[in-house]
Amino acid sequence: MKAFLYRYLTILDRYIIKKYLGTFIFTLLIVITISVVFDISEHLDNFLTHNRSFFEIARYYMGFIPFFLDMLSPLITFLAVIFFTAKMANQTEIVPILSSKASFMRFLRPYFITATLIFIVSLIGKIYIIPYTNQIKVSFENENGFNGEFNVKNEVHLQLDKNTYVYVQSFDKFSKTGYQFVLEKFDGDYMKERIVANSIWYDSVKTSKRPNAALKIWNMRDYSVRYVSGMKEKLVMNLNKDTTLNMQPSDFELISNTYSAMALSELNKRIKQEEIRGSGDLKDMLFEKYRRFIYPFAAFVLTAIGVSISSRRVRGGIGMPLGIGLFLCFAYIVVDKFALVFAIKGGLSPFIATLIPNALFGLIGLYLLYKAPK
Repeated sequence: MKAFLYRYLTILDRYIIKKYLGTFIFTLLIVITISVVFDISEHLDNFLTHNRSFFEIARYYMGFIPFFLDMLSPLITFLAVIFFTAKMANQTEIVPILSSKASFMRFLRPYFITATLIFIVSLIGKIYIIPYTNQIKVSFENENGFNGEFNVKNEVHLQLDKNTYVYVQSFDKFSKTGYQFVLEKFDGDYMKERIVANSIWYDSVKTSKRPNAALKIWNMRDYSVRYVSGMKEKLVMNLNKDTTLNMQPSDFELISNTYSAMALSELNKRIKQEEIRGSGDLKDMLFEKYRRFIYPFAAFVLTAIGVSISSRRVRGGIGMPLGIGLFLCFAYIVVDKFALVFAIKGGLSPFIATLIPNALFGLIGLYLLYKAPK
């Protein structure tokens, strides 16, 4: 490995890569340490109230730390590039490099080699690792009331399959009971059956004997069924029975970060299910899916911007580049959050929304690279 590095990477490449990775890892460790300390101080009451053991808390932070590593890595990349590049410029290390035969693009090569490493690690993490660690984090947070008592959806309309529609006016998450339940079955445009019940209760003990694992047992008492056949109708009342339905209590609960804790295969399955049901969560799911593939490209975008604004020596040392970097970090976060809001509330395509931050700042990066001292 060492022979390979010395063969294909020059002293300049190894020097910049070492500085880049060293500053990146050091900054990341500092930020994560501060985040953990603040999180412990914020949720200490939750830990004590629920009598959580040291091992349970440690397990929670096994999910917490990867989540923040993933979330902060592009911005830490940006600040790391600005910090060590501005320091190189202030110490007049960049001028001799650009004054020699090395072009500015050649100077950029070790930056983008390192950005590629960060991109690969981030992409693998977001697809294969982060969803599983997020399951630990989200489960612990919801069990211990970190986000408050999670709410439930009201006035819920679900399409269970091609011909079956369900309406639930309200849902009690503690008793797992839905109220004012209506189920309608259609044959094309014609309704064939309509079930009305004051309540429907989820039976978590019984299991469906059918091969479809998605079917759950629900208990209905004192409900009525109206059968429709052309111009004829038949009403049957005061019925009691258990029935299998392709829905579960989680379909009515609002739990924060639930989609970030899903494996990609499960997320794809829920997206297909949601395309049929139409309960209003499709855009959230699609945004989470596309984000896992597009967000890691921020390593290239922010590296380009960071090198461009910090490779010129300025009066006052590294203070000015760091100030500009912090401002651009804040701007990137704002654009990313607005893109999410526009996707969910404004009708913007989730795919386009996930592209906006990197596309916008990518153009800024190209312009700054063009204007950078060469």
